[in-house]
Amino acid sequence: MASNHKRTHSSSLSQSQASAAALVAAVAHRGHGNHQPQQHVAGQSDLDMKARPFPQVPPPAVHKPADADFFVHEGSEKKINAEYLKQHFYREGRLKESQALYILEQATNICSREANMVTLKSPVTICGDIHGQYYDLMKMFEVGGSLKDSVYLFLGDYVDRGDFGIECLLYLYALKINAPSRIVMLRGNHECRHLTEYFTFKRECLHKYSEAVYEACLRSFCALPIAALVDGKFFCVHGGLSPQLVNLSDLATVNRQQEPGSHGLLCDLLWSDPISNFGHETEPTATGPGVDRGTTFTHNGTRGCSYFYTYNAVCQFLDRNGLLTLIRGHEAQDAGYTMYRKTPKRNFPSVITIFSAPNYLDVYHNRGAILKYANKNITIRQYNSTTHPYWLPNFMNAFTWSLPFVGQKITEMLLAILSICSQEELVESDGESDEAEAAGTTEDLAARRQLIKNKILAVGRMQKVFQLLREEAENASELEGVAGSSTAVSKPGTDALGVQGARINRSIRTFADARRSDIANERLPEFDAQRPTIFPVPSMRSPARRSSAEDGMDMEDLIKRTLEEDVDDGGVVEKLAEKIARGRSVASRPSGLKRHGTT
Repeated sequence: MASNHKRTHSSSLSQSQASAAALVAAVAHRGHGNHQPQQHVAGQSDLDMKARPFPQVPPPAVHKPADADFFVHEGSEKKINAEYLKQHFYREGRLKESQALYILEQATNICSREANMVTLKSPVTICGDIHGQYYDLMKMFEVGGSLKDSVYLFLGDYVDRGDFGIECLLYLYALKINAPSRIVMLRGNHECRHLTEYFTFKRECLHKYSEAVYEACLRSFCALPIAALVDGKFFCVHGGLSPQLVNLSDLATVNRQQEPGSHGLLCDLLWSDPISNFGHETEPTATGPGVDRGTTFTHNGTRGCSYFYTYNAVCQFLDRNGLLTLIRGHEAQDAGYTMYRKTPKRNFPSVITIFSAPNYLDVYHNRGAILKYANKNITIRQYNSTTHPYWLPNFMNAFTWSLPFVGQKITEMLLAILSICSQEELVESDGESDEAEAAGTTEDLAARRQLIKNKILAVGRMQKVFQLLREEAENASELEGVAGSSTAVSKPGTDALGVQGARINRSIRTFADARRSDIANERLPEFDAQRPTIFPVPSMRSPARRSSAEDGMDMEDLIKRTLEEDVDDGGVVEKLAEKIARGRSVASRPSGLKRHGTT
């Protein structure tokens, strides 16, 4: 969403802003009076017309690094210059395709040699979901400290939802290549083809790089380990437990080198959640009755796949395997973390959820957090979000995004031109009626009039289609309307290009509001990625058409249905079409518009 504190990445826009600022300064200079014209000219010559209006914001990096910048030599060893990449990505720079592929291929080779469950020793810094928030990832490293002081363990979900997923992935992979034992990256449920096609990561890769880079990312996802064990006590995974996970040794049987399915052990490790009333699940809640005593797993209706696991299931799993706790990510947390009910034997939180994407989706208002474990002590460090550059939804350019607005205005002008015809111009004369009768039968005349009417009605339908596309562009948010109310813009306005962000910010004031609005996007999506379509997969779904999406209708279906429906505008277009078709002869040559009451 657009906000005043986010900077644009358009260098041309910055130059035009600089020119405008210089012009304003020059006008203000003239306004002081009592200056000679020669002094005005001298004052203007001191203005730098190419200066950035906000010099504190660095310009985007438009160059791609040479190999001399990309690599650094440490003795006889050649490594990726991670510090250079950090600053380059921070300035929205991109790599050469060959450099991006090099990082992805090297990381894939390293990760594929790791076991399904990586064993680690403290000190360890455990990080939750990142979701393409690169600037918050940089903040996280500031809070967490150097890789030399602690091993970093990431619990997955590096991409999607945010606009800088490829930067997050390439930077973390570069760190992994340089120090394989100091950073461990687990797989999350978003590290797969299905979700990255549905949400934003595939479009991001195609916009910033290429199809080859996206496919290389998918290969790297399949190489990521699926669990970690810290000091033999802390079991770390992205989602959680599974009925098929009895002992830790069961993880060795999982084939992780594949796209996760909608069921099975691999799916559960990535998708499962603690039950909502964890620790008190037998008690009734506002959403329904509690589960039966002794229940360990129940269907996860929120995700549409996998399971909810109960307090009993976690305690039994920890006891069987001699573990202290389960540490996982997968769910946004208001404080950045949640510690669940303690185990009866060791009096330690049975589950700890860590979420490291502050102000998730720019509306959650949550804090990010990481967990540091050292010297047998656990420390939670929290941090707030960092400002970042703004992208239009689905990585559209401004011209493409504005086309529906232009199209709607054109059709509105066509209807406006037709509607200004006076009554005198629409009334046919007796001579024209005689010509019409001589030209053909009454049936022919009626058919020709219906043809005119249909053409005018077609203009009205096209107006409705452009309005549909316009609302889709304005409401390009993954968030559903709060409390069941749509945040869609129903009427054009003077601030039509920026109202949606303000409306969402007004509607979503708390973490709970954002959670309710985003709950539909927590499910395993159902869509046909192979279906030919000129429109992108509906990851940015308009809440006003949520029900249509749930019925399996995409944007093409909606447009077809719109064209087939009657124009719903109170009958204005219908009356106009009828008036023109009946009031104007189709057999005679149309005359030019007359001017009435003019001199």
